[in-house]
Amino acid sequence: VQLQASGGGVVAPGESLRLTCRGSENIFSTMGMAWYRQAPGKQRELVAVITVNSITNYERPVTGRFTISRDNANTAMYLQMNMLTPEDTGVYYCAADPQLIRLFRLSPDVWGQGTQVTVSS
Repeated sequence: VQLQASGGGVVAPGESLRLTCRGSENIFSTMGMAWYRQAPGKQRELVAVITVNSITNYERPVTGRFTISRDNANTAMYLQMNMLTPEDTGVYYCAADPQLIRLFRLSPDVWGQGTQVTVSS
């Protein structure tokens, strides 16, 4: 397993969670990375992308609430999720690829296992 995601859990609407994705030095020194999520009965969707140099891009549903970041020296990527809503419920995956276009096309080479996020009152 080249990437491992953690930090999911059950929270109430309005609360926060921080997800962490850890991986190899090669991934963090050479690849763009992203977070995706898949809600029950829905297709997997892109959440946010971050380049090797920490340039970021967010999908509209999470803009202003989520923050993607990475610490290449410590081989970790994060997703800070604030003001969570039930619509944020799903399995969250981290992924990496040398080519950013493949991250945006939901076809990266390297996937981590998912971590479940449940937002419920």
